[in-house]
Amino acid sequence: MTCEANPARFGMVRALAAACAACATAGVIAQNTGTAAGLSTSAKAEVPSPALARTAEPLGQTLQRIQATGRVVIGHRESSLPMSYVVNGVPLGYSVDVCLQIAQAIGRHLQRRDLRVDYRQVTSGNRFEAIERGVVDLECGSTTNTAARRQRVAFTIAHFIASSRIVVQSQRPFERIEDLDGKTVASTVGTTNIDSLAREAANKSVRLRIEPARDHAEGFGWVVDGRVDGFAMDDVLLYGLRASHARPQDLKVIGKPMTIEPYAVAFERNDPALKAVVDAELRRLIQTRELHRLYDKWFTRPIPPHGINLGMRMSHLLVDSLRYPSDFVPQ
Repeated sequence: MTCEANPARFGMVRALAAACAACATAGVIAQNTGTAAGLSTSAKAEVPSPALARTAEPLGQTLQRIQATGRVVIGHRESSLPMSYVVNGVPLGYSVDVCLQIAQAIGRHLQRRDLRVDYRQVTSGNRFEAIERGVVDLECGSTTNTAARRQRVAFTIAHFIASSRIVVQSQRPFERIEDLDGKTVASTVGTTNIDSLAREAANKSVRLRIEPARDHAEGFGWVVDGRVDGFAMDDVLLYGLRASHARPQDLKVIGKPMTIEPYAVAFERNDPALKAVVDAELRRLIQTRELHRLYDKWFTRPIPPHGINLGMRMSHLLVDSLRYPSDFVPQ
């Protein structure tokens, strides 16, 4: 992703970094603390956390439910490799690992050493309803933080930045969205991509027939089978789907980035105590560079189930945003 590809949205990320820098100067960046409670991982030296120190702050609905049930329910996806996907019935991925760290932080905050993690699969279409109904506590997939979505759920600091592009068959003469004039392109229902695809086509006077797919695997499969000419989705997911295909060389990702997509963990909107714990843990992961190590695990090394290596170094946009951690997104 370059600023030439989408200068307005690149400027948005720069504005985000500038705003966060001001926050850092004011000394409002929180830090997390505590020893591992339940959900154990290797212990790290940690610094005191204002979020965890506010034990007198009343628990919101989600934290009360977690305290009462002794479990954190993580909402995961089926095929959002490498962010959140399933291998042999086990949820895996970069976002899932981030959420496991958050679950540990919640356990420390509630002083529940016996806190356990349960999983529930969600889709693009039902993930926010699952949070609102209390079916899941943390949604850990490939979910973009947007203004419209913040009317329904809360988001923490972005742990990934993607951009929307299109995958097509390599043998087809398509290199940009304009080449798809009069063609059929799929995108997953309930995502920002299906809207940005329609908007990009209209802006460039490209006539597209947009076919909604139930999930990413279905839309990608339609391209492989030749049912549609392309599938629009976040680039990281397209590269993951392509890499896991039996013949990756038969598919290519085309076009300039249509959007910038800051991925973040979503949770209940009206629970300031929960948000304080979640945000503090994300800042701790960033400041201790544990988040960078998780990123390397999923993007620069072989991953399940076939040992593929996406070979995706951390983008400059993500590096810049992590310098001043904030959940601020100006849209």
